[in-house]
Amino acid sequence: MNPFLVREKLPDFNLIKPNHVIPAIDSVIIENKKIIAKIESMNEVPNWTNFVLPLEECSEKIGRVWSYINHINAVKSSTAYRKEYNQALAKITEYFSDLGQSHNLYVGYKKLLKRKINLTQSQRKLIQNEITSFELSGVSLPKKQKIKFKEIQNRISKLSSTFDENILDSINNFELVISDKHFLKGIPDYAMKSAQGKAKAKKIKGWLFTIDFPCYLPVLQYADNRDLRKAMYYAYNTKASSHMSKKLDNTKNINEILKLKYQLSKLLGFSNISSMLLKTKMANSSKEITSFLSKLTKKATKSALKDVSDIKNIAKEFGISNIKPWDIPYFSEKLKKRKFDITDEEIKQYFPIENVLGGLFNICKKIYKLRIFEAKTSTWHKDVKFYEIHNDKNQLVGKFYLDLFARQNKRGGAWMDEAISKFKFSNEEEKPVAYLTCNFTPPLKNKAFLTHDEVITLFHEFGHGLHHLLTEVNEYSISGIKGVEWDAVELPSQFMENYCWEWSVIKNMTFNKKTKSNMPKKLFDKILESKNFQSGMQTLRQVEFALFDIKLHSEYSPENKNFMKILSEVRSEVSVIETPSWNKFPHSFSHIFSGGYSSAYYSYKWAEVLSADAFSLFEEIGVLSRKAGKKFRKEILSKGGSRSAMESFIAFRGRKPKIEALLKHHGLSN
Repeated sequence: MNPFLVREKLPDFNLIKPNHVIPAIDSVIIENKKIIAKIESMNEVPNWTNFVLPLEECSEKIGRVWSYINHINAVKSSTAYRKEYNQALAKITEYFSDLGQSHNLYVGYKKLLKRKINLTQSQRKLIQNEITSFELSGVSLPKKQKIKFKEIQNRISKLSSTFDENILDSINNFELVISDKHFLKGIPDYAMKSAQGKAKAKKIKGWLFTIDFPCYLPVLQYADNRDLRKAMYYAYNTKASSHMSKKLDNTKNINEILKLKYQLSKLLGFSNISSMLLKTKMANSSKEITSFLSKLTKKATKSALKDVSDIKNIAKEFGISNIKPWDIPYFSEKLKKRKFDITDEEIKQYFPIENVLGGLFNICKKIYKLRIFEAKTSTWHKDVKFYEIHNDKNQLVGKFYLDLFARQNKRGGAWMDEAISKFKFSNEEEKPVAYLTCNFTPPLKNKAFLTHDEVITLFHEFGHGLHHLLTEVNEYSISGIKGVEWDAVELPSQFMENYCWEWSVIKNMTFNKKTKSNMPKKLFDKILESKNFQSGMQTLRQVEFALFDIKLHSEYSPENKNFMKILSEVRSEVSVIETPSWNKFPHSFSHIFSGGYSSAYYSYKWAEVLSADAFSLFEEIGVLSRKAGKKFRKEILSKGGSRSAMESFIAFRGRKPKIEALLKHHGLSN
């Protein structure tokens, strides 16, 4: 049996081979097409049972198989697997393109919505979502334009995959070997041991540095050697560009992706790419987004200029008068140490991974009455753990895989993805399963420790996981995070980050293995005091990314297509740090060129408004309040895409969101 096609249990990931990919995707596509053809040609009046449910079952089957195939490509890439994956990607893109242009199905959904039959709010929302999806897939276009539309979608899909491959290959191809320890002065012991381990694994003498983030960041933060910092900064910020490799340069991919998205928007009658993409977001227009980002810029600029001034002043003490971007993290750490007398290396000692997970699971127990246990199942790597979530009646709620550490051939960054989504069909139902993936520093001698920033990242992804796992919606296409507006999907994840700043939570999840003691309150107070350290500068950095994204997709045209020029204009508008012209950040901006954040990167900041405002209720009645937790679970986490995100927020908070809580959390109220 093909491991991807097993339905009665989770796949045996140890048995998966590249040659399983195409037979699995072919099998489910052939089966689904037969069912869809029958529905398209049926003479019966469409209703929920004879029309929607069988289409939902088709969506679930192909969604599950593709989630397995896609995930393995992200966490265990290989040349052989990648070849099969890209063939499967072309097939699945064509499948969804054909499906999205089925006029019979589109008419069926519209008839169903118009008929005065007894549909629940969830069912009506699902049908409305489907109608919008058909319209954005070119269902109403003339035949020739439909063909053109499909060709463009297939091409974008392929380009996006190549975009990601170029980033991964750039990271895998870069190695910096240092044989003289003198050049590594200042770098923390944990980073040195990791680099030494990498060198040893390749039978190289000395220390081997790469540009995966857990290796890159400590060098930028701590290496006294300015040339070393510059070399690492250069490599990290030129990856997937011609400066690193002509073969892996993403310039053409970016240009073609933008050109094709623009063509799609024009085929559908939109004025620009953003207008098309914002049809499924909370925001109504790019103008609304730029206005929101402009408010944040005004609030953050004064603070950001002060941050830069402080860095310049401390740099002068070290004989550097012309500050460069590769100096910023280094002198920021010096400044942080001086202001708060803390370092990441000191903090790490109090966050062994097992204690952090225990603390995280305890929050879920206190506010949601959940119990989380480690369980056994097949995984794709020995470091991956698997857990089950039970409610207070000992009923299974959901399951998740936890893949925390960086390794070669694993995509960088952190994310949550759906393995299985909750559904209830007439003869089958399923509990949700999630993948939670991070890229933390791998364990040394079976011991793994996190920085406070990494604890925040873990809590963030777990928030996404809870959104997927705690859904009570049985309709597949709107359960979990599906059907939730993209600019609201970060609400539960950023909500969880707030707990990383609460002493009542943190004190019980810290433990220093050497001193056999919890984190001292004094140290936590310093961390808390440093919470808004350089918040002005960090806010402007996120605004820069978000503004570039929205301007790129709203202003792009054949006459205005120089994406680096657009980025330069954005930087001159909001940045307080001069960036070298050779910095090719867009070439690895996978969020918008291969992920789902095109015209939606602003959602990180917008969701912070939602999450800060939501958490303010917990601050009022108790951060571990079961009453508030019950309401948050009921009105936000359980609802999935069964209603609009704004309706869910108002149901929880009793009003529309306000920006004040966000500004207060970032120390930008004044």
